[in-house]
Amino acid sequence: MPHVRARNPRAEATARLGEGRVSAVLEPSRPAVNTGPWFADDPVAAGATAGDLVTPIKGSSRSWDSVVDAQPELAGFARDHWLANLKRIGAPPGSLAPTREALRSLAFYVLSPARQTANGKIGLRWTKGGFGTPFFGDDRQIRVQGDLLVVQDGEDVVSEPITTLRAAGKLVGVEPGAPSGIDFHDPPPEPDHNAALPVDPAAVAFLDDWFGFATLVLERLRAAAGRPEDTRVQLWPEHFDAAIEIGNADRGTRAGYGASPGDDAIDQPYLYVSPWTAQHGDHWNAP
Repeated sequence: MPHVRARNPRAEATARLGEGRVSAVLEPSRPAVNTGPWFADDPVAAGATAGDLVTPIKGSSRSWDSVVDAQPELAGFARDHWLANLKRIGAPPGSLAPTREALRSLAFYVLSPARQTANGKIGLRWTKGGFGTPFFGDDRQIRVQGDLLVVQDGEDVVSEPITTLRAAGKLVGVEPGAPSGIDFHDPPPEPDHNAALPVDPAAVAFLDDWFGFATLVLERLRAAAGRPEDTRVQLWPEHFDAAIEIGNADRGTRAGYGASPGDDAIDQPYLYVSPWTAQHGDHWNAP
């Protein structure tokens, strides 16, 4: 089994930049935020470390795009972490649908309940290699990295191949089950906890790119809107999509914007806009 190291994405990116600069990123970082309302760090916001902030948001005073132009040796790191020098996402592999549904079940029945137990929240986030929780409690993060389930506590990491919900729950320390106290509109069907979860590394790699790309696009949209009532980018476990809500509900302009890797209705990855108020016109093509 490959060695899995402890992660701290903001610190990793900042170390690449050198003296006097600090990096915003797209992934959750330590330390855990154990206060509301989000109980999570905001990866694109300025952190506690002093320095010139470098962000993945185009049009900011200093962006990763401008850094890569000046320091091309950072292009590979920036591309791999969806900070700049963007790559084209390839076609989804044939194994996407079963892998997607397996990971959706893992997200909904194991990862989100583990976070909810700590702070009442269920939202997840893109993490390099897949997806995971924000850090919570004593700097704990649970994430999917390739075909591995990873549990990180500070600098300590344990991991094992994804096999069943039962095994995942044992590693994480929860009994698999739906997050409590929420009336979900369209949750995934709960599989047998001992049934094998079909996880193909090629499909996970596609999902890694899809959610990384989606997080960047949605963060740039959020920055352009710039309203305090806009939500943060989160990966919702019940639908297994990355999304935000922006706009003013009282003025009829609020909508959800998201990126789905596919679902029962549309089997291929797609982007969507979901207005809160009824819209008219042929281009609104889904209920």
